[in-house]
This record gives sequence, C-alpha cells and structure tokens, in this order.
Amino acid sequence: MSKLGKLPVAIPAGVTVTVDPGLITVKGAKGELKQAVNNKVTVEVKGSEVIVNPSDNSKAANAAHGLYRNLIFNMVKGVTEGYSKTLVINGVGYRAEVKGKELVMNLGYSSDFVAIIPEGLTVTADPSGKITISGIDKQRVGEFSAQLRTLRLPEPYKGKGIRYDNEVIRRKVGKTGVK
Repeated sequence: MSKLGKLPVAIPAGVTVTVDPGLITVKGAKGELKQAVNNKVTVEVKGSEVIVNPSDNSKAANAAHGLYRNLIFNMVKGVTEGYSKTLVINGVGYRAEVKGKELVMNLGYSSDFVAIIPEGLTVTADPSGKITISGIDKQRVGEFSAQLRTLRLPEPYKGKGIRYDNEVIRRKVGKTGVK
C-alpha cells in the first residue's frame, strides 16, 4: 500500500464530496471540481473523511492509490483556499499587462506575445513585473504558469527572462576580457 494513500483526506465544513462510479465531484465555496477515477482504487466517504483503497495488490493499483488520494486532497484544498503562482519578469523593457481575457507580454522580441487566459483562472500583472496566476485547479495553474515561463526562460548571465517568484537562478561569470 502507498504510504500517502493510507492517510484519509479530511473534508472541511462547507465542502461536499460526491462519489459516483468513475467520477468524484468536490464542491466548495470557490467552485466545483471533477476527477475521473479508474477501477484500480475504491473511494468512499466516511463521515468527514475520504478514504481511498486499492482494489487489489498489483503495482498499478498501489501507484493509483497514492495518486488519487493526492488528487482528491488537491481538489479539497483548491475549492477551499485556491492555488496561486507568481512569475517575475526581469529585463530592460520587459513588461506584461492584462487586457480583458488576454495577457499581453513584451519580452524583447520584435512582436508581443498574447496569451489567452484559460477559463477558471485569474491573472493579474503588476507594473513592477510580477504576474500572479490563481485558480482552484492546481494542475491548470501550474501548467499555465509553466507555459508562460517557457516564452522567455531565465538566462544565467544577466538573469533576464521569466522566473518563478521562489526560483533561484544560478548566475555565471561572463567574459573577463584580455589580460
């Protein structure tokens, strides 16, 4: 059995978890999330806890055991607190602004990048170069922020580019010149 899968998921007040065959629905104050479940695990709600058990002793069932437990935990946390990631833009003339449902970024190329903000996510851009992406689905928040980061990866010499707020860029020493 999975070590994490053994732990029950606590359901806070104001959150309802519904288990249907092949589908789990979590509703909370911030919204509703759904997750498909395969037949390798059984999910049941007992009181104010969700318990996930593997259906057999196979390696695939053991892997799905921990996976679905953490997916349910992330869904419960998402509908109560939500998730957010912060990106920082460094570079001369690099900037971003939100125009309606689009994020327009000037990243030093000849034309601007226009990223359409996915449904269910909210994006705010500060003039200081911070972009905050927030939503209830952890996977969608992380995926959109990773896509934005790949538009201009941070380089190690001057640190220009898009990086996560808590990311540390290892800086390299440039050319020293002729001695």
